[in-house]
Amino acid sequence: MQRRNLLLALASTAVPFTAMAAAPMVEIWKDPNCGCCQDWVKHLNKSGFATRVHDEGNTAARTRLGMPAKLGSCHTGLVGGYAIEGHVPAREVQRLLKEKPKAVGLAVPGMPIGSPGMDGPAYGDQRDPYDVLLVLADGSTRIYQSYR
Repeated sequence: MQRRNLLLALASTAVPFTAMAAAPMVEIWKDPNCGCCQDWVKHLNKSGFATRVHDEGNTAARTRLGMPAKLGSCHTGLVGGYAIEGHVPAREVQRLLKEKPKAVGLAVPGMPIGSPGMDGPAYGDQRDPYDVLLVLADGSTRIYQSYR
């Protein structure tokens, strides 16, 4: 009977460790004074992502990760080997990690109002249409998801 109790106790402690391991880590480079970047980080955290933030700007990281400068925004992330540029919704990052396309990553160029981190009462609850782009190795893009 003691062996059974021990096995049950061990099995019950394994669940929290499994759940902790399941949270993908997003490494993020941003300007230390950028409020919308920090709001995007909060959006990722609320969606189940773990984050590690580097407050040192993102230009060097964007270049190093192969994201074209023309698609640049105010922050750059890295998750699962993919570059994430700008205010990409967490659900598209989750989809990217599930589908695993052959690509550099995702980008939302500029800072569209209504995208995660650029939303809410501070922006008058306004929502501009924008596209999440899948960035391919040759620098070309295709629309991954549209928000209207």
